Amino acid sequence: MSKEKNKLLTIGQFASLHKINKKTLMWYDEIGLLKPAFIKENGYRYYSYQQSSILETILILRELNISLPEIKSFMKQRSAENLNKLLDEKIIELHDTISHLKSIQKTLSHYKENITSIMNIDLSKISLVYKEESYLVCVNSNPTLSFEKELELIISEAKNYNLHRLHNATYGSMISTDKLYKNNFTDYDALFIEVPKSSAKKGLHKHPSGMYLRAFCKGNWDKIPNKYKEILDYAKANHITLCGCAYETGINELMIDDINEYITQIEIPVQVNESL
Repeated sequence: MSKEKNKLLTIGQFASLHKINKKTLMWYDEIGLLKPAFIKENGYRYYSYQQSSILETILILRELNISLPEIKSFMKQRSAENLNKLLDEKIIELHDTISHLKSIQKTLSHYKENITSIMNIDLSKISLVYKEESYLVCVNSNPTLSFEKELELIISEAKNYNLHRLHNATYGSMISTDKLYKNNFTDYDALFIEVPKSSAKKGLHKHPSGMYLRAFCKGNWDKIPNKYKEILDYAKANHITLCGCAYETGINELMIDDINEYITQIEIPVQVNESL
């Protein structure tokens, strides 16, 4: 057996022994990760049996998704301490990756629920719903600024509250119900972005909990004034008082190319006069 261990193996034999491709061994040689034990004048590579443990170490580390530069660095200073340190780093990275994948799964599930809900919405229906309180980053509307500039300002402001990706947020515009009752449907008060519940609340607009009137408007934004007239008629007929601000959010931007398919969700806090 000791004689066999001293025998040199061709690159093909060594690759077959470890169930890898010859090109992998050639690549490891080129980058200085695993040099052959002997190279003949004709360029043929030969490996020793003792190199098997080295190659298996490399292959195990590759299977753990450790990069070649990291493996190369470790192989120059192999020790239990260095291996332990390397594995600790990879466990932390793996934990972060798992957390990220869970976050992606949660986001996909949320989008799928929204899509299913949107596909089944009765856009003509006006309803009352209960909403939990939330907090909004707001930027007051300024007639001298373009919509793009206002959007830029609110995204910048939202970053102060650990919100860095607009596609993960609920965002829209606000208009006071005082203006709605005066048939002023275009003089918006602010743009907003809802921030995570864990964020600090100082300086934020409170989106109060309670009953809300919910309605939908399909099409370009110039159709929204007519929807507000419909909402006012509905509120009057059902003895409902609109309070605070109307909150508008687009709910199907990811699914459309045509602005005429755009759906705006309108939610307004209400008081219901049950004595009438």
